[in-house]
Amino acid sequence: MGIIRVIFELLVLYLVYKLIFDFIIPVYKTTSQVKQKVGEMQNKMNEHMQQQKNRQPDTGAEKASRPNKEDYIEFEEVK
Repeated sequence: MGIIRVIFELLVLYLVYKLIFDFIIPVYKTTSQVKQKVGEMQNKMNEHMQQQKNRQPDTGAEKASRPNKEDYIEFEEVK
């Protein structure tokens, strides 16, 4: 019975080793890389938004207050 127990314990240790080094560690590394990339993208988007705000401070308000003639369609009423 002693040899079977040793073989069983070695098998369990091997499975735990494979689980840790083939699954848990790669998932952890991938997760940290994805978080880093998302953080970089958010920083780039924030910088881009700041540049857009600095580039066009009041143009949106002026366009909204004066509608274009091209926005309207002339039509004749048919009776």
